[in-house]
Amino acid sequence: MTVRDLLVAGTDELSRAGVPSPRVDAEWLLAHALGVTRTEMYADGDGTGPEQEQVFRELVARRAKREPLAYVLGEWGFRRLTLTVDPRVLVPRPETEMLVERCLELLAGLDEPHVLDVGVGSGAIALAINDEHKGARVVATESSPDALAVAVANVERTGLDVELVYGELFAGLEGPFDLVVSNPPYVAPEEIGDLAPEVAEHEPRAALIESGQTAAIAGQALSRLAPGGALALEVADGKAQQVAELLRGLGYEEVTIGEDLGGRERVVDGRAPR
Repeated sequence: MTVRDLLVAGTDELSRAGVPSPRVDAEWLLAHALGVTRTEMYADGDGTGPEQEQVFRELVARRAKREPLAYVLGEWGFRRLTLTVDPRVLVPRPETEMLVERCLELLAGLDEPHVLDVGVGSGAIALAINDEHKGARVVATESSPDALAVAVANVERTGLDVELVYGELFAGLEGPFDLVVSNPPYVAPEEIGDLAPEVAEHEPRAALIESGQTAAIAGQALSRLAPGGALALEVADGKAQQVAELLRGLGYEEVTIGEDLGGRERVVDGRAPR
């Protein structure tokens, strides 16, 4: 079959399954099956081999079951990095890229900041900060052995210098840190059914469902921050004002709220007293 024929068939199958972007996803999957980029897929000609067609059909079948595209591909782009991603960790999202952007702003002017990422997951935040702030000394904690294994793989994949520590929240680390950052679980238990199947049925529940982690991180970070050090958090849509008030009540100063690319308030940060 030709590239065009396979794309039409894949797009139709994904459309029937309710996948939000069937054509684009079919392009990603076919390029992956062919071992080329999406641009090369169109430039390399019409022919595909039977083995490649079979791989593509298997990938489409997985995506049609609403398995996240990142899991089907086994990797996902995050800022300047390409990271290994699978069901042991959340899929890195554009909102989290904006959290990293805010972290870099908070670290501006510091040559060798000491940074802690609480709940490292795939390693996206910690690795992106280390990648884009060459002087940053980054340590990250993770309570899930499975997620930690993915982060280890991504440290090796990227060659970046991030120290990984197994343990709950701060895992006994005292700092002082110039920045503490976290994308903690923030989905209310009663809201899980409202999420897309890709999230509700495939992503790890422990990394999704909120059970007091945001408040715990905010409360414990204050004593571990250097004077004027910052805490930056990704928060649920509609909860930014609530989290900002939490930070102010704990004694954080210069509390600000940042928006994602869609104009939604998704990032909250504040500084320890100087």
